[in-house]
Amino acid sequence: MQSQNPFFDDLARVAGGAMSALSGLRAEMEAMIRQQVERLTAGLDMVPREEFEAVRAMAQKARMEQEALTERLAALEAKLDAAAAAKTKK
Repeated sequence: MQSQNPFFDDLARVAGGAMSALSGLRAEMEAMIRQQVERLTAGLDMVPREEFEAVRAMAQKARMEQEALTERLAALEAKLDAAAAAKTKK
């Protein structure tokens, strides 16, 4: 559909061209930013997610074992104290 005034047609074409150029510029800027972030993170010597999760699981297991040993030690100390108290009463 063509309007009566060619000025508005030309203006619409220019605006459409500018919008497509800006969307291309946006995609290029996103790609550049992504490359910079990847370069910076590579320089930080970060561990991969899989290694992090493996170490995290090991730490959780160690904490659970440590808590179990703490409870066991407390029970043994209580028995020892009870035995010592019984021995001193005799």
